[in-house]
Amino acid sequence: MSAQAVKSSVKTKAVVDESKPPYPYRTIVSLILLAGNFLVAAIYFHAINP
Repeated sequence: MSAQAVKSSVKTKAVVDESKPPYPYRTIVSLILLAGNFLVAAIYFHAINP
């Protein structure tokens, strides 16, 4: 039984140590694309007249 306890503690430790913010570059790029989409929609619906 002690072998199973060691395996489970090692497994959970590996998950906790690797916690990082998920995909910061992908988040920034998606927010830029979303802002561009809103800009195009505003121009299309004549909310902004360039």
